[in-house]
Amino acid sequence: MNNAIKSFFREHMSVGAPFLGASDDYAQATKVIFGAPMDWTVSFRPGSRFGPGSVRDVSEGLEEYSPYQDKELLSVPFFDAGNLLLPFGNVNRSLELIKEFTTMVVRDGKIPIMLGGEHLVAWPAIEAVLAANPDLVLIHLDAHTDLRDDYLGQQFSHASVIRRLFDTDSAIRVYQFGIRSGERDEWAFARERTKLFPFEVYEPLKSILPEIQGSPVYLTLDIDVVDPAFAPGTGTPEPGGITSSELIKSILLLKDVNLVGADIVEVAPEYDLSRRTPFLAAKILRELLLF
Repeated sequence: MNNAIKSFFREHMSVGAPFLGASDDYAQATKVIFGAPMDWTVSFRPGSRFGPGSVRDVSEGLEEYSPYQDKELLSVPFFDAGNLLLPFGNVNRSLELIKEFTTMVVRDGKIPIMLGGEHLVAWPAIEAVLAANPDLVLIHLDAHTDLRDDYLGQQFSHASVIRRLFDTDSAIRVYQFGIRSGERDEWAFARERTKLFPFEVYEPLKSILPEIQGSPVYLTLDIDVVDPAFAPGTGTPEPGGITSSELIKSILLLKDVNLVGADIVEVAPEYDLSRRTPFLAAKILRELLLF
């Protein structure tokens, strides 16, 4: 671990119980998990700042072996860096810290996988990965378009995280799946500026794989893409979503793409006493780690 990372860890990270099977060797890791426990701009139900901890806690109930991929976590060197210490309520500084840490991970040649937190935490992480991969493809799984120019006067909001990616002249290609909610203006923007596939995930995602083959890919997964019957522990549940089985099948479609970063956001365990939402997120994380 280089001095810059060591210094950052001392000042800005909180390390607790790691995700199932994590190595304690940052230098040898190919993937790095970290938490961004922030929900400063949520518009309905807060609590996603407890998402990273809940996903790690329930991971002990998983097997390290994946029957989907016939692999186990022991064969994959990954490191759990813990949670960023984000200043409560300070949106700008929190976003800066997320981008700073993601940039260091990318510069070290590793794949960052972030646990949110509200969806806004994805913006600085994507920007950091985009800086190193100008031809980046973004796969966005969500119930909501997240394309508002602002929400209640705030441009940096969980409702505008994807829109912020279009503020610069980057060549990022955005593919949106499972979307079933948003203002009329957002849908119009999506039809003009993104590749929008509403309501479904698996079949349209499968259909675009030839288009993105070989390109660097970032996955941003809002857990509310899943119907609240299967994942009720989220801040803005939206009926009419996909099943947990379809989500797992869809994620596995990405095992042969050039995945250079990912996040799983909007897990809010307070609203799910059964813990099936963080369990689903943990299972998805296990599969991503095994790619």
